[in-house]
Amino acid sequence: MTEPRRKTVEQAVQASETSGLRRTMGPFHLIMLGVGSTVGAGIYVMAGTAAANYAGPAVILSFVIAGLACLFTAFSYAELASSIPVAGSAYTYAYVSLGERAAWWVGWLLLLEYGVSCAGVASGFSGYAVSFLRDLGIVIPNFLHVSLITVSMTTNDTVLSAGWRVDLPATVSVLAVTGMLMRGVTESITINTAIVLLKTITLLIFVAVGLTAIHPAYWHPFLPPSQGAFRYGMAGVFRAASVVFFAYVGFEAVSTASTEARSPRRDIPIGIIGSLLLCTLIYLCVALVLTGVVPWQQLDVSDPLALAADAIGSPTLAVLVKLAGVIGLCSVLFGLLYGQSRIFFTMAQDGLLPPVFNRLHPLFHAPVAGSLLLGTLVALTAATLPIDIISDLVSIGTAAAFGVVNLTVIRDRSVRPGAERPYRAPLGGVWVGRIWIGLTPLLGITFAIVMMVPLLIELIHGILSGNRLPAILLAVYFASGAAIYRFYGQSHSEFARNTKDMAS
Repeated sequence: MTEPRRKTVEQAVQASETSGLRRTMGPFHLIMLGVGSTVGAGIYVMAGTAAANYAGPAVILSFVIAGLACLFTAFSYAELASSIPVAGSAYTYAYVSLGERAAWWVGWLLLLEYGVSCAGVASGFSGYAVSFLRDLGIVIPNFLHVSLITVSMTTNDTVLSAGWRVDLPATVSVLAVTGMLMRGVTESITINTAIVLLKTITLLIFVAVGLTAIHPAYWHPFLPPSQGAFRYGMAGVFRAASVVFFAYVGFEAVSTASTEARSPRRDIPIGIIGSLLLCTLIYLCVALVLTGVVPWQQLDVSDPLALAADAIGSPTLAVLVKLAGVIGLCSVLFGLLYGQSRIFFTMAQDGLLPPVFNRLHPLFHAPVAGSLLLGTLVALTAATLPIDIISDLVSIGTAAAFGVVNLTVIRDRSVRPGAERPYRAPLGGVWVGRIWIGLTPLLGITFAIVMMVPLLIELIHGILSGNRLPAILLAVYFASGAAIYRFYGQSHSEFARNTKDMAS
């Protein structure tokens, strides 16, 4: 069997140090990047969908389950970031540990997680923007703020429909944030930090005011009886966990900033774990108030927090929540597009993607052309696909990437037991022969599988019942990934170039 093409840690660090990107971020900026990338459409939109369609008030338990799935992976990310302080996140970790082919697929999964999830966030932005503009007397026609394909839930099934329409606000939001990223991270991160603080403070105000308007009767029954097919009951709680898992996408974007962090071995673990814990606390409080001020059956709307603010009876709060939703979701787009552009930057450095993705602008020191191309693709996705389909596809990709990250920790500890690790994942582990089995990465893998199973079951159910679009999209996505690696990446990679140079 041919030995996988692997980078050494030294090669990865050297490539990172000579990238040309500037080290401008400290721990506070990294936590703000993590919170900004995470607190978005998941809580602003998907929390209501998960409660109404799957879990009822028990959606709070779903957030806990999804949060645990992310926590163990966050510990693994933090260890890898401290021992391999380079750009590229899980992609680079896989390259060092598992080899080039595995790294390519991790990078492709991260595109599904970061890039495609941006389209979902943009859909959430559209819902709040349209609601906010309506309050100002500006009405956007349906055909200009609804995606080409839409989803509706019936008692027993999911129904897709298509029409001549486009989600224009979603498209414009992606292009606007792409323009900001093209200006470079030094200027953009300051704007992002201010937006994150506004968004977080608004959510805290929403919780504080909402606690005074709680109707305890809305929490009964806390766990609605099962109706089958993941509708309510404990099966519904786990299905809702796989839905709100989308709410946690982005916290690990902090790991993509290693090349632009001042002290990556110390600051990246702080940013990853700190942002995840802060986001989880915010989610639990918001979900508690959301299901306590509005009957959970009514929450399947594009702007559930705005609906809750209206139910509380405070016009000022309603305007503030909608405005924070509009502005705050832009910070999520910034974090996710930033993370994906840096992953593509590193992949292009390695030759797996065309050089357009790692070509830096001489003035802005940012991959301008690559960011524009990526932003355009995401904008087209936002214009055509609804958040319901996007979120499920993203959650599948995220769970798979999380599983690989945890597996990478196991292998890295096994082959480099004496390497410098300023941060180590907790709970310890045992040696089985030459393999180190850590409890934290093992739990991370287990929870990643738990997140994927309901999604895959529903995907199969959709195929059998005639709703084949999500499966087709996923198949096309993976087929295109295989084709790009086979016909471009494999022959243009740094390893292939070095082999040709040695042969000549």
